[in-house]
Amino acid sequence: MDEQNQLVERFEAERPQLQAMAYRMLGSLAEAEDAVQESWFHLIRSDRSSIKNLGAWLTTTVTRICLDMLRSRQSRREEFLSASDAESHNTHEHEIDPEQEVLLADAVGHALLVVLDTLSPAERIAFVLHDLFAIPFDEIAGMLGRSPMATRQLASRARRRVQGATAPQPADLTLQRKVVTAFLAASRAGDFKTLLTMLDPEVVFQHENPDMLPAGALKGARGAEAVARGFIGRVQGAHLAIVNSSIAITVTLPGGQLLVATFTIIGDKITKINTISDPDRVHKLNITMLDD
Repeated sequence: MDEQNQLVERFEAERPQLQAMAYRMLGSLAEAEDAVQESWFHLIRSDRSSIKNLGAWLTTTVTRICLDMLRSRQSRREEFLSASDAESHNTHEHEIDPEQEVLLADAVGHALLVVLDTLSPAERIAFVLHDLFAIPFDEIAGMLGRSPMATRQLASRARRRVQGATAPQPADLTLQRKVVTAFLAASRAGDFKTLLTMLDPEVVFQHENPDMLPAGALKGARGAEAVARGFIGRVQGAHLAIVNSSIAITVTLPGGQLLVATFTIIGDKITKINTISDPDRVHKLNITMLDD
């Protein structure tokens, strides 16, 4: 067996553990697979003669990639919401198996993933690696560029939030369908007051790729009034669907491009609406159309 084949074999042996770590750090199977694949590209471009422990080297590399992704995600979210606030004031090579994503989320725990998403990138990394994968703080500190004491404090803060949080449970499919159907009806009827009653006061609407939307399309909003105002009369052509085991809606944009809107519903209130129109992302979703 030549050196390249040996390297591939050793990397594939490490892949399951790397992907498990990346999934818990990122909360997304697609992003976890991207991070692990990126670590392979780093590996083949590196000076492998200096690598004494391949598993440790890959763990460090994947962790740093995930940290960069979390920081980028946080930055995009902050920039997006800041832009949304301004707008609301002014205007009054892997296919993802959706079933595998659901099974992974069940194994990790939906509640834990919800709480982890509230942590800072460094807190999340420190907690996941130490508390879930028993990696020593000395090693994590090197990955984060912090001292061992600072890293221990990051994990401690994260642990307190995880232990003290009681994450609300998502609504079941029947209730989701009832809420989204009512939301569509109120939107189409221009019933602003009813829409307000269905939205959490801190509801967030965001689009993963706002630059891909046609001119005039709602690209983001925060708060019940802003989101309700943005959806009045905008879902006339929407259809109900099940997307990755949750109720969603689909809309065909000009040119035939499909937009998918997913809803996070806690109790009977919509807390988040996320839309996706990137063809590659949409293609990876498991979409089942429903009778309206």
